[in-house]
Amino acid sequence: MILDRLSKWLGSFMRSEGELIVSESQEMNPLGIYKNRELSWLSFNERVLEEAAREDIPFAERLSFIAIYQSNLDEFFRVRVGSLTDQALLSEKIRENKTNMNAKQQLSAIIDNVKALNRRKEEIYDKLMEGLEEYGIRIVDFHKLTPKQSAHLEEYFDKKVALLLSPMIIGKRNPMPFLDNYEIYAIASMTNKKGKGSSGKIGIISCAPNILPRLIKVPGEENTYMLAEELVLHCIGHVFKNYKIESKSLVRLTRNADVDADALFDESEDENYLEFMSKLMKKRNRLTPVRMEFSRELGTDLINTLCRELEVDEKNVFRNTTPLDLSFMFSLQGKLHDKHELFYQHRFPQMSTQFNQGESIKDQIMKQDKLLSYPYDSMEPFLTMLREAAEDPEVLSIKMTLYRLASNSRIIEALIIAAENGKNVEVLVELKARFDEENNIEWARKLEHAGCHVIYGLDKLKVHSKLCLITCHNDAGAYYISHIGTGNFNEKTAKLYTDYSMLTARKEIGENVAEVFQALLQGETVEKSPYLLVAPNCLQNKIIKMIDKEIQCAQEGRESYIGVKINSLTDKKIIDKLIEASKAGVKIDMIIRGICCLNPGIEGQTENIRVISVVGRFLEHSRVYIFGSGDREKIYISSADFMTRNTIRRVEVAAPIMDEVIKRQIRYMFQYMLRDNRQGWELKSDGTYERAPWGEPAMNSQEHFYEMAYDPERWTDDLWSD
Repeated sequence: MILDRLSKWLGSFMRSEGELIVSESQEMNPLGIYKNRELSWLSFNERVLEEAAREDIPFAERLSFIAIYQSNLDEFFRVRVGSLTDQALLSEKIRENKTNMNAKQQLSAIIDNVKALNRRKEEIYDKLMEGLEEYGIRIVDFHKLTPKQSAHLEEYFDKKVALLLSPMIIGKRNPMPFLDNYEIYAIASMTNKKGKGSSGKIGIISCAPNILPRLIKVPGEENTYMLAEELVLHCIGHVFKNYKIESKSLVRLTRNADVDADALFDESEDENYLEFMSKLMKKRNRLTPVRMEFSRELGTDLINTLCRELEVDEKNVFRNTTPLDLSFMFSLQGKLHDKHELFYQHRFPQMSTQFNQGESIKDQIMKQDKLLSYPYDSMEPFLTMLREAAEDPEVLSIKMTLYRLASNSRIIEALIIAAENGKNVEVLVELKARFDEENNIEWARKLEHAGCHVIYGLDKLKVHSKLCLITCHNDAGAYYISHIGTGNFNEKTAKLYTDYSMLTARKEIGENVAEVFQALLQGETVEKSPYLLVAPNCLQNKIIKMIDKEIQCAQEGRESYIGVKINSLTDKKIIDKLIEASKAGVKIDMIIRGICCLNPGIEGQTENIRVISVVGRFLEHSRVYIFGSGDREKIYISSADFMTRNTIRRVEVAAPIMDEVIKRQIRYMFQYMLRDNRQGWELKSDGTYERAPWGEPAMNSQEHFYEMAYDPERWTDDLWSD
């Protein structure tokens, strides 16, 4: 039964990721061209961590980077390590298709890397705590308290906290309780003071985040705090009064989150996909742990017992000297709110000068294509357009694909108003958007209740495209307003992520978008697409064809160029084609924020490829493809990274930029980012990243683009200058 399920999982994984092979070969990447996906991601998270160490970044902002590092790593273990752990149960012959590493080899390399990164995290955390003390804020434990303070906190625990806890002693009659994902527990190895029963017992207490504030104020000292779990751990002997505490520690589990919803739904008797997904999300948090973290030294016997009881591989046990959950760093940020110099300069999305206030958004788009560049531009024009469409008598229908939404979504509000006004509203809500499933389920129910027609994605495919189509009709006939974007329809992330949204009334684009929606509503995907690049059938092949065109130009001695801005590069078919292009002499610039499985600068192989990563205040999220230069130049914006899951296992859409002003803007931003000497990192031929050389003038691309948003005349001057 287990092998049967694992076989089904493997088939699903190989379809969805396209990165596994079954091979006897032990040869691993002899030329060093390829880099393992998981190790490359860890390199990205290291760059995030290093932002917390930068003294040129405002101090309070550094607190968030170390918290983001930990949050990223938590998700990495749940998803990627979870997937590899499942894979390792099958066969050592199953290997990833670039470095030829099998799952066990990857897991071993991951553990070594994470342990090294955690040591660096501990160094940075200690420096941040020292910095906080300079601003009058301290995080302490009982070793740093006076006897009077200790007595006060112990009394507080005894009178206010102890009776609210649910302590347990593990034994033959009391099995190990279920430990929730990410929750912190105090664990103690104990012996009975009265000598009754067996000599060794394990006591366990949930540190109850819903009962205690995470930061507990220490009496007698201003802005001095203790973490709630440290108080519980210190006072664990107050709870287990009849036992002597031999050793104790805090512990935190990370549970596998890698579930194949489609495969499980096929086996399910539940005919309602919405209800099935709702049940599945509850089950996911109960999967097997893939990591166990401790805060103190514990005996080998106790660790072995916990690993056995909790089904954790001993290799996945980590000792941390930092707190096990760093989310409290955001609370500490708030305590510095009055010290403005410790934060980034306040920036607010600006109204795009491409739009005239007081004039219909739709009418303006009818005259010329528009581009919104988040977070520098406000999302307001798009939101206004949706509200106008809800009331516009010429609007017949609104169609949208929704992947991740804000908690208070004005987009949902506009769609509901449109449906109530008699418009035909058709929405694809992707319920398989990882860790946003429950949020999307609730939005889907609200849309259905309002009279919208809602579908929930396609069998075996995620719909990741960022499309909106408004269909209108007047005396002249039907016409369209189309939106193609690189990021989600999410008002919150539009202020934090860099993304593009293109709005156009071009008939050929509207008709092509309409074809995509017609296919989706029938549970299908388009087989051909004249203008848009549409995965899974018409994106990867078209990209390869355009790379081939640049190869041909280089071989003929003509100028050739490829520019790519994406989040990740793992698609081996595209990687190998880029290597071929480099060998032919094509100049290739790539801005890749995260995973890059290609090492540039290798003589005779990738020497014409340059890769940089920009990690800064905002999350770089926009995707841009540039092929050719001069009159041959083609520029696309896209929802798709160059990952196999995007190019052949999702519905993704890339749109050509046809307006010359917009092309100049995107080209300018791309070229400026290539010269970023403040937030840029360059990938070297050995797979390591180095900070871009610190140069003058300072070129911080994100700050520069915001300055230009505040001073639109600079756009005009820079955009059209030679």
